[in-house]
Amino acid sequence: MTRDEVIHKIHHIFVDGFEVENDLLAAEARLGDDLGLDSLDAVDLVVALETEFGCRIPEETARSMETLQHIYDYVDEYMAQNRN
Repeated sequence: MTRDEVIHKIHHIFVDGFEVENDLLAAEARLGDDLGLDSLDAVDLVVALETEFGCRIPEETARSMETLQHIYDYVDEYMAQNRN
């Protein structure tokens, strides 16, 4: 999966799962301040990402994800390490 495909799938999770406007989805967007996610949404987001990409996101890592860029980078790195 390419980085662009990863980003597209992440955006899909935000638009469909959290009703975030697509035009708000920029790499520098902060999950809470810019996209309006609260702590319960953050838990749901981790579950959605783990389900979509088949990855495990440790709690410490999840807590450190503050922007979309952090999510892009984590998932992209995971996918790169697990390509066959």
